[in-house]
Amino acid sequence: MKIVPDRIVPLGFGKYVRADRIVALVPIEEDRGPGRRTLVYVEGISDPLTAGRTEGTILRDMVGPESGTIELLRELQMQIGQVRPLLKSSIRSEAGLDLDELSRRITDLTGEPESPRIF
Repeated sequence: MKIVPDRIVPLGFGKYVRADRIVALVPIEEDRGPGRRTLVYVEGISDPLTAGRTEGTILRDMVGPESGTIELLRELQMQIGQVRPLLKSSIRSEAGLDLDELSRRITDLTGEPESPRIF
């Protein structure tokens, strides 16, 4: 996961911090209740802030929906690398779907090298 710089993350009850300033998220286990879900440690603030949202929700806001998209693209690219060349050729001619081209486009979007091909 990659934190999106300059993204503002709501902590609940009118509290907001920049995603790239959050150092740690600690779930509150004792005295947990409305308005008391997570301790948020923020760079430059000595005491943690008490958030009314769970650590998972805060984390999702820190990385944004893009993070899940990238993971999905990586998984798709890995799966494409497992398809045999003859089947890829058949899919390309029958359905017009070029799996190798999709893999190249995923590489362009994610900036990561293509997964090694098994076949």
